[in-house]
Amino acid sequence: MLAPILDAKGTKILAKSLFKELRASGYTANQVLSLSTELIDLVTQDLRAQGDATPSEEQLERAAAM
Repeated sequence: MLAPILDAKGTKILAKSLFKELRASGYTANQVLSLSTELIDLVTQDLRAQGDATPSEEQLERAAAM
């Protein structure tokens, strides 16, 4: 199954839904933060494996805006 293309608004909605679901399931804020860190690490590893480890300015700005 292919993931739908998410714009900035869609990404924000998805993140908020995931956060709410995790918190409702009993995860603490620190556990959600740890999960987020692990996800960032996995994405970083994936980008490095693809030879694109350095995010663009636009990607950094979008990440900061979320």
